[in-house]
Amino acid sequence: MESKSMEEHKKHSPIRVKVGVITLSDSKSQQKESNNSKYGKNIPPKDDLSGKIILESLQNRHELVSYRIIPDDADLLLKNLKKMKDKGAEVIISTGGTGIGKQDITIETITPLFEKELSGFGEIFRYESYKELGTGAILSRATAGVWEEIILVALPGSPNAVQLGMKIIKPELGHLVKHAKN
Repeated sequence: MESKSMEEHKKHSPIRVKVGVITLSDSKSQQKESNNSKYGKNIPPKDDLSGKIILESLQNRHELVSYRIIPDDADLLLKNLKKMKDKGAEVIISTGGTGIGKQDITIETITPLFEKELSGFGEIFRYESYKELGTGAILSRATAGVWEEIILVALPGSPNAVQLGMKIIKPELGHLVKHAKN
């Protein structure tokens, strides 16, 4: 149930936003990417199911400005965020690197960039995960925030988690972009 003021805000929000997508995975980043795709120059390798879910979720509604697969490397993540910003991305969605393992660097890399954290996203994500998975949901560090008027969303690498995250965030993308630019 939405309030009338929220409905009014959404009416004045962009319908189509420019999105960048980053898959963080040491193994997937080593695979060769094809150039023949409905996604543009880069397509997800067959085993990048999470990247594919994000791309297909955005298809026909939003504009993909860049899709990258990179290893779990903080410097490469920052470099790619800046490249996507330069390409006009208004939202950047990443998948992978959000766990608690030593190689998981996404959260530690992006949260210092946040000017504003969207804590409600992570809270709703974990609540919905808890309803499906039980107490294992505490391992999720999915988060979102605003960096230089760009919405950053960090999703886990699991395809099911990505589907859930996109279900939560996708209806609000235009609304988030509107507010991030105000």
